[in-house]
Amino acid sequence: MVSLRRYRPADLDALYRICLETGQAGADATALHHDGHLVGHIYSAPYGVLEPDKVFVAEDSAGVAGYIVGTHDTDGFDERLEREWWPALRERYADAENLTEADRIRVAAIMEPHHPPAELVAAYPAHIHMNLLPRLRGQRVGTRLLDMWIEEARAAGVSGIHLGASATNTGGIAFWTRSGFAPLIEAPGVVWFGMPLRGRSA
Repeated sequence: MVSLRRYRPADLDALYRICLETGQAGADATALHHDGHLVGHIYSAPYGVLEPDKVFVAEDSAGVAGYIVGTHDTDGFDERLEREWWPALRERYADAENLTEADRIRVAAIMEPHHPPAELVAAYPAHIHMNLLPRLRGQRVGTRLLDMWIEEARAAGVSGIHLGASATNTGGIAFWTRSGFAPLIEAPGVVWFGMPLRGRSA
């Protein structure tokens, strides 16, 4: 049985682990990295640390195996990352050695973070990331997590949500499309989706 619940600080290691094990367009990226925390430093852990109230996890008898993380205010969250998250990581990885090519790509993103298109953020100011380990897929766990997140975002007055999906993650793209997100912008390696919340029925 899979239960959904709010994030707890003790779940941080699970955020890192799941992010790594889904970090290659939904597949396991462990073999690509010497530093297994790099993917999570970017895509999961800062949400658990800085905005834990906007994180939900999915847990089965073997432990936490899925999550949805995000923020209602992308621009504000980016500013907070610059103040509270990136500085220590930039110092830590400034002279990092023995890195794989995948490690170097993630370090570069820490040094100079990627940002979604400004027009996308203006129309859809919230954003999310969601990942499930294979054992939870096909059970509507992702749909349930997404519904929980959307319900709270709508109650908070959020006007829209965006996300970026790897262009090679066909399963993820299909899920987001089925879930009511529209593909709006295609960029090298990524498809940007948006979903308006105001005016939509719950």
